[in-house]
Amino acid sequence: MRAAFATVFVILPFGIANAHIHLTSPQSRTDSGTGDQKAEHCGVAGQGRIASRVTVFQPGQTITMTWMETINHPGHFRIAFQPDGEVFGIPAAGNGPPAGFPSIDQTGMTDSAGALILSDFIPDGMSSIQVTLPAIECSNCTLQFIQVMTDKSPYTTTPTSDDIYFNCADITLSAAGPLPDAGTPGQEAGVDPPVGGVDGGCSTSGGSPAGIAFGFVVGALILRRRRR
Repeated sequence: MRAAFATVFVILPFGIANAHIHLTSPQSRTDSGTGDQKAEHCGVAGQGRIASRVTVFQPGQTITMTWMETINHPGHFRIAFQPDGEVFGIPAAGNGPPAGFPSIDQTGMTDSAGALILSDFIPDGMSSIQVTLPAIECSNCTLQFIQVMTDKSPYTTTPTSDDIYFNCADITLSAAGPLPDAGTPGQEAGVDPPVGGVDGGCSTSGGSPAGIAFGFVVGALILRRRRR
């Protein structure tokens, strides 16, 4: 039994627990162990674009985005697209509960930095959603995934706000990119599949670290019984 539980701690490193949200498809620009992800605009200041983590899509392609919420907070998620760079606007304060939180769904609108909001007010508890990318070509575009938390009122919009966690995926939109039905959506050739996979993203257990760890525990117990 001790060996089985030791396996769990090997599979669940501190980094995963230390992060709060993490894009699994498209591939995040950072690993899952990236601290508290408070740095505006993508969670880690000065991280920059990493060529091996850039995912190529067709202009106008509809993709399935998946993520993990490793530390739960009440609130909602938002996904935005920046056609050039990594600067995004902070959701404006509103009259939402409990104290001045955003209250306007800005899906389809542009923010103060010119980024397009692809999906806003995604309910807490969801772990995947389909979004349609703009029908343009770009070589320096970014998808931003944020979590607006409502358990630390009042709402503030200052950098490193206690109310928002940030995560980004670097992408390229190119007509020469892979066709939407070629391979696994959001996965580049030669890149390992994202954590949790693409299919089954609506489940918080199927591909989660906790689910994987549980499977190893059960397997270890069965193997031990067979050896007796």
